[in-house]
Amino acid sequence: MYISSMKKYLLLLLVCSSSQLFAQNPIEEVMKADPFFSYYLNNKDTLRIQILYTEINRNKRNIPSFKEYAFNLQNDLYFYPASTVKMPIALLALEKLNEMKIKGVDRNTTMITDSAYALQDHVYNQPNAADGRPTIENYIKQIFLVSDNDAFNRLYEFLGQDYIQQKLKEKGYPDAVIRHRLQLSRTPDQNANTNPVHFYDTAGNLLYSQPAHTSTAVFSDLPARLGKGYYSRGKLVNEPFSFALKNRVYLQDLHHILQSVIFPKQTPKKQRFHLNEEEYDFVRKYMSMFPRESDWPNYDTTNYWDAYCKFLYYGSEKGKKDHTMRIFNKVGDAYGFLIDVTYVKDEEKNVEFMLSAVISCNTDGIYNDDKYEYESVGYPFLKNLGQAIYQYELKRKRQ
Repeated sequence: MYISSMKKYLLLLLVCSSSQLFAQNPIEEVMKADPFFSYYLNNKDTLRIQILYTEINRNKRNIPSFKEYAFNLQNDLYFYPASTVKMPIALLALEKLNEMKIKGVDRNTTMITDSAYALQDHVYNQPNAADGRPTIENYIKQIFLVSDNDAFNRLYEFLGQDYIQQKLKEKGYPDAVIRHRLQLSRTPDQNANTNPVHFYDTAGNLLYSQPAHTSTAVFSDLPARLGKGYYSRGKLVNEPFSFALKNRVYLQDLHHILQSVIFPKQTPKKQRFHLNEEEYDFVRKYMSMFPRESDWPNYDTTNYWDAYCKFLYYGSEKGKKDHTMRIFNKVGDAYGFLIDVTYVKDEEKNVEFMLSAVISCNTDGIYNDDKYEYESVGYPFLKNLGQAIYQYELKRKRQ
């Protein structure tokens, strides 16, 4: 009887210890341990900070398992997703090509973007492609290498609003809203209308024409009015800036979209993008490359340094970076928001983890004044956060 009771007590003690261990949040631990983060911890809501970290463990058969931790993750703490929306759009472009099943039409086929509506651009060539041809492959490369806005707009027009929303909803992201082109001032009506697109073989023969399209997607205005003022046509308007007609993707949705690319076999089939293994390899390759490693498109390292699109761990550091660690990611920066969604792998040090974070760098609360504290507040935070989690991972005991 005594032995049985003792076994129950030891079992209960083990369960309690495990629960306490699991309840500890490594994100808070590493931030509280470093005085650098005191300002950020004390102002986490004002700075609209959200963080998601995934601990990755592998069994003897090298199969990964995941444990997710969040810091200040709040869906009603709106952030403008900026260029991070380019990641799901690139993936959906490949998926749509696979669904079309048209002989000769793939990501390397010449794609001519025409115009048929107000303020639509047309594209007949691609100067930074090896042969000058605009292709979906080249657009995806530009998106992940340097976060090119024009490349995103061409894929957005190929897909259309309703296709984007339908597919994201099917994959378990019903609250994601991608409703407009980037870096272009367009009305909701103009964003709902997308260009005709034509695919040609190398001999100039037409393979497929997609007509101009008007989206039937219905969007509710987002309940997001931030700050205390904004500039419009050179004049200060003393009222909160409305993001009602802007894009929205929650941080955990971006995090899980990236996770589905890195670990498709561990992702429920319904949530996966319908790509083959070679296409996944292609995406992962350009997610992790530095701009200087690309032959085509070719980039000047003066303007596009190694960490140009690697905010977490490197911040705004310039110069050449080593190769012991690879960061597979997508960044975004606009309206004072800095976002990075990453998977980090260092095979030499046996380290791998996922880390996503967002911070607002607009302490004066004025939008469109080009006075955002990216350099003094945002980049240092992301750099130190990435390095702190990396150091935590180096010391973490693995199974």
